[in-house]
Amino acid sequence: MSNPYFMAALAMLFWGLAPIFGKLGLASAPPLAALTIRSLVISTILLGVTVGTGQWKLLLQVPLREASFLALEGICAALLGQLAYYHALKLGEVSLVAPIVAAFPFVSILLAVAVLGEQISAAKILAAVLISAGIVLLRY
Repeated sequence: MSNPYFMAALAMLFWGLAPIFGKLGLASAPPLAALTIRSLVISTILLGVTVGTGQWKLLLQVPLREASFLALEGICAALLGQLAYYHALKLGEVSLVAPIVAAFPFVSILLAVAVLGEQISAAKILAAVLISAGIVLLRY
């Protein structure tokens, strides 16, 4: 599918559904065990699809520098961020935890400007303020 809005809406749907499954799965599972199960299932499926579609050769074409950055992204998002999220989800309400976690664009905006040299704009500043306001509102 080449429609970015459809794909974004699909991602929104799945990311909105995921915390419900996560909260239910964390009822008696410790966060590290839950993350391990999640990661094993995802890795098995990805490996099967990559090998099954013959796209495993594409892995060898990714330059080491870019592969290193992708590995770091995975460590930050899929390991450390997800583990912190599972701890928060186990301890708190989905309706409070999920929106706070979903405010990560605030951090991304700041780092994109500071590290990547992206331009700051009024729209980005407004977005950061609204994200912050949303988090503050959830707290009360």
